[in-house]
Amino acid sequence: MTQFLVRDGFATGAGLRFRVAIGRAGVVAHKQEGDGGTPAGEMALLRVLYRADRLRPPQCAVPVEPIGPQDGWCDDPADLNYNRMVRLPFPARHETLWRNDPLYDIIGVLGWNTQPVVTGRGSAIFLHVATPDYAPTAGCVALAKADLLTCLSAGLSSVRID
Repeated sequence: MTQFLVRDGFATGAGLRFRVAIGRAGVVAHKQEGDGGTPAGEMALLRVLYRADRLRPPQCAVPVEPIGPQDGWCDDPADLNYNRMVRLPFPARHETLWRNDPLYDIIGVLGWNTQPVVTGRGSAIFLHVATPDYAPTAGCVALAKADLLTCLSAGLSSVRID
């Protein structure tokens, strides 16, 4: 099991170092839904979701599940399914996990605001694929696809975001 440290635009761990993108508001100590911040702290990697039509199951230390066009993630603080995976169509505000771009080809679900889920404390904090220019995220940590796969195969089990 390996922890990666995310700091100053890089993820380091297991003797590796990769460029990352974080939330447009930077690292925040008090995460709130929609603030664009990446929450500071240590988070377990709970599971990995992936697009089976685009790649094989990633090698990693946590459970791996394929996603499909019906998969989404509720980011509506007013809904009982807030910060949980949902089936589409879904009536409340949500993210669609099956995207046309490659950003969610691999999704590392991080243990942010999961036990218990606190309304408005932030949802859908993932490790995912970065844009080619490493544009800021809405609060996630994003890496190049090859780098994300390398981190997973190195036994990534948690991240610490400073």
